Amino acid sequence: MRIHRRTLLALALASGLTAPSQALAQDDTIKIGVLATFEGPFTVLGEDSMRGAMTAIDEVGGTVAGKKIEVVKGSSDASPDSAVRAARKLVEQDGVKVLVGPLSGDEGIAVKDYAKTQPGVAFINGTSAAQDTTLRDPAPNFFRFSTDGAQWMAGLGTYAFNEKGYKKVATVAEDYSFPYTQVFGFMAEFCKAGGTVPSKSWVPIGNKDYSSVIAAIPDDVDAIYVALGGADGVNFLTQYQQAGGTAPLIGGSITVDQTVLTSKGKIREVVVGTPSAGPIADTNDTPEWKAFVEAYKKQADAFPSPSLFAHGYYVNMKATLLGLEEVKADLSDDGAKLREALSKLSFDTPTGKVSLDKNRQAIADIYLTEVSEGSDGNLYNKLVKVVPQVNQTLGIAEDEFLKLGVVGRDNPSCP
Repeated sequence: MRIHRRTLLALALASGLTAPSQALAQDDTIKIGVLATFEGPFTVLGEDSMRGAMTAIDEVGGTVAGKKIEVVKGSSDASPDSAVRAARKLVEQDGVKVLVGPLSGDEGIAVKDYAKTQPGVAFINGTSAAQDTTLRDPAPNFFRFSTDGAQWMAGLGTYAFNEKGYKKVATVAEDYSFPYTQVFGFMAEFCKAGGTVPSKSWVPIGNKDYSSVIAAIPDDVDAIYVALGGADGVNFLTQYQQAGGTAPLIGGSITVDQTVLTSKGKIREVVVGTPSAGPIADTNDTPEWKAFVEAYKKQADAFPSPSLFAHGYYVNMKATLLGLEEVKADLSDDGAKLREALSKLSFDTPTGKVSLDKNRQAIADIYLTEVSEGSDGNLYNKLVKVVPQVNQTLGIAEDEFLKLGVVGRDNPSCP
């Protein structure tokens, strides 16, 4: 019996015997999943995070260890359920063995828990900055080369009390784990310096009307600490300005980020002079930062300066690529060599050295800033001070730090 060539080829394909060129093409490609908020009120944040991730990939010419990088995007709306659904699709359907993300706080905790069910996959954080993503019950295959929200506040509470003279501060923040972490980080220093926080307002993500929140702020506070991001930050700042608010502001990291400072309207009248702190400073004049800014600005629709989301995804993607390069992008051992390489990784970023602690959490420099207007008319976070190599326990012994308890609506408190 004679079998036609096409029949032989069909049989070969069905049995997995692909032609050498096809097999080579598959072997020469590595998939990296990128999970970010491409939906909901944090969409603008997710878009800039992708610019940061692609800046790192473009830096290596789109290849790692001789393999072409295939980016597979996963989209969430900042909710834990959507983040896990997207992560599950990337891992279980798209087949990624390396995933960078997510972006938001509660998402990070949820994806960390999902990571425990997928021990053969390396999960590298995006910018999710809730404290307990790594501090308590960490996943052995979840790595965060970006600092958390409490670390981002290093130096700000002391500066607000001693230099700005604010003794009594109200807080307004979104009602989930990342803002809890930011408020914790700010109050840890501010309260220790002698400050008080008589009022806290917690609002849901996507809140549109801040009139009742603004009305509830005590008249006798010296300043308002605001930890709202994306559209939430813009809406609050706009409505506060329209309501004739006069109390000066202290900014959570994402409240005075480029994703907010570049928005249209009169919010600049409210935010100029606002002190804040975080992983970046727009006016950082080191050659490394300037080179990063120029590389980032080659991305479509880039901001005048990278947001902290672009920076965080860049740093975490760079770490991913360094780890893959070290193991020659070989994941045949279920990624064991890659995870070992990542856990030991220490490298220089546009904002200084980054290394990991035993929980695979970043130790890095933090930047104290104030919002100012640049010569081009754009708003920037002007560098005031660098706080070097801040660890997750803010320099406090770990056992003592853990005794401070889990961050939340009521922790800490200094009324």
